[in-house]
Amino acid sequence: MEQFENFYITTPIYYVNDKPHIGHAYTSLICDVTARFMKLAGKNVKFTTGTDEHGQKIEKAAKTKGMHPKEFTDKVSVSFRKLAEFIDFQYDDFIRTTEERHEKAVVALWDRLEERGQIYLDSYSGWYSVSDEAFYQESELIDGKAPTGAEVEWVKEESYFFRLSSWQNKLLELYKNQPNFIFPESRKNEVISFVKSGLTDLSISRINFNWGIKVPGNDKHIIYVWVDALTSYLTSIGFPNTENEEYKKFWAESQSVIQVADTWIQKEIQIPASRARMTSNLADNSFNIHVIGKDILRFHAVYWPAILLAADLPLPKQIVVHGWWLNEGKKISKSLGNVIDPIGLAKEFGVDQLRYFLLREASFGQDGNFSKKNMISRINSELANNIGNLVQRTISFLHKRCFGVVPTVDKSLLKGEEGLPNYRAIFNQVMDHLSKYEFNHIILLIINISSEANAYIDKSTPWILSKTDRERMNLVIYKLLEYIRIIGILLQPIVPRPAEAILDQLQIPKEQRDLKSLCGAYVSSGITLHKPTPVFLRIE
Repeated sequence: MEQFENFYITTPIYYVNDKPHIGHAYTSLICDVTARFMKLAGKNVKFTTGTDEHGQKIEKAAKTKGMHPKEFTDKVSVSFRKLAEFIDFQYDDFIRTTEERHEKAVVALWDRLEERGQIYLDSYSGWYSVSDEAFYQESELIDGKAPTGAEVEWVKEESYFFRLSSWQNKLLELYKNQPNFIFPESRKNEVISFVKSGLTDLSISRINFNWGIKVPGNDKHIIYVWVDALTSYLTSIGFPNTENEEYKKFWAESQSVIQVADTWIQKEIQIPASRARMTSNLADNSFNIHVIGKDILRFHAVYWPAILLAADLPLPKQIVVHGWWLNEGKKISKSLGNVIDPIGLAKEFGVDQLRYFLLREASFGQDGNFSKKNMISRINSELANNIGNLVQRTISFLHKRCFGVVPTVDKSLLKGEEGLPNYRAIFNQVMDHLSKYEFNHIILLIINISSEANAYIDKSTPWILSKTDRERMNLVIYKLLEYIRIIGILLQPIVPRPAEAILDQLQIPKEQRDLKSLCGAYVSSGITLHKPTPVFLRIE
């Protein structure tokens, strides 16, 4: 098989010490949109999300609320599930680290490491941040605090250690041989610099709290929360049963040593291998990625691959890292009182409008800046005035001049000024941008198509042609309907409900709404369309 068929994408499992915020929504949105595009491309997709419910921070938060940790996590986990459902994230599995299936996976991974001599018991002394659930070296502290600004405390206790230091060279070899393992490149360079500075063995157990998975054979120790959390990516696909169909389909078949551009990227999209960012060994049949925020890069790009290598398990194909969100240019924090509630925004402006803005406003990998003023401007100028107006005026004109009947045209005459859009070029551009997670560029492409169509209406003056040249008027109308069909197909992963409404108004069959249908399927002639209904409303 020369191209991957199976695509596995995960959010980090979210820590349930507080309710979800806009950063959680953005990470899940990236996964959801990527998964939807992959489904439109004919891939077999699994999208996993969930909640991380163990650790000292959870135990403390529950105690503050006067609740048992399980009661506390049950309550907060529901809020993350509600966020996913409210913002229309079509996940396939929602995993909780308090589930029995997950504990079995964590214990099995621990056993694999121990059997291979990768774990030993010793004592730990150093700086630890309860807030970050992370250990820091003295050299990493800034003014006595963690690099994140979190408070640290000196910890000295018995601990199990993972032999991380012995995997330093293997990790550097991984980053060299698989240049797209960490994306974007700026984050890869950051990780390489960290690993080259020298790795020390990692403390992977704690003894001063009780809320977590116990170390096999030593109940006094709780497995480090990050070892626990990262294992969830395997739990979701059936580990420790490596004969499980999903494990073999989405993980075991993805292991590779030398990576070249996947033919689905290189051949179908017709771009050089050097420019492709989603890459896969030609012998592989699957592609899997973890989408994360930059604050948890070290855990995913250093600790996780080292643990998998040590356990003799396949690696993920790619760690995809996005930036943070600012609020009106300021860092978001509880102390500043500027935390952004995504559900509140969705209720105020619309679910699809929120999805659109988050993808439109941020260049992938860079920090995004949230502004209600900018959000309203994007919704009005791009969605309502541009795309919405194109759909409304085109179908309204069809009803006014053709009684709503899509004209029958000789497609050989659709050339020159009346030429149909370059379907192949549009498809190639979309897939190129998708391979680099450039969702804002995909949106700009859609906006440009809509702007071109609106300009074409003004230039071709179909209202005059209706009196002077009905045959050319029909060509103009048909071309405009084709523009709208393309826009509707491409908008599906980004704004699912309005996109569906657009395609429904054109009566496009369900089986002709995938990406391959961009090139070859057309709006049916002779059918009668219903009168238009607005797909995007202005916000006044």
